[in-house]
Amino acid sequence: MILNLTPHPIRLYAHEREDGIDDLEPHLLEVIEPEATPARLATIELGGGFTFEMVEFGHAQNLPPKRDGHQYIVSLVVALAVADRRSDLLVPYREVRNASGTIIGCRSLAQPV
Repeated sequence: MILNLTPHPIRLYAHEREDGIDDLEPHLLEVIEPEATPARLATIELGGGFTFEMVEFGHAQNLPPKRDGHQYIVSLVVALAVADRRSDLLVPYREVRNASGTIIGCRSLAQPV
């Protein structure tokens, strides 16, 4: 089972889907709707000065524990932050873009290592 822990629907397209098309339907294989609570990368503010803040990244929030038979789609930053501890995370890969260059889906999912 694949669960979507991003805040957006994940549209999976066939590899032959071309970029630059505004219509969402051509070569659409599946839409994975988001779960209610997305996984996010938490921050811890460490202080700083007037022109910048020192911020620690790398703490995933709302990421469920590993469960047999489950994989989770998360943002790339969340996956990279915990890649050394989690083998059940997937990210959108080979993005599909519309005519204005906005990402509307992907052609596959990847497992960061």
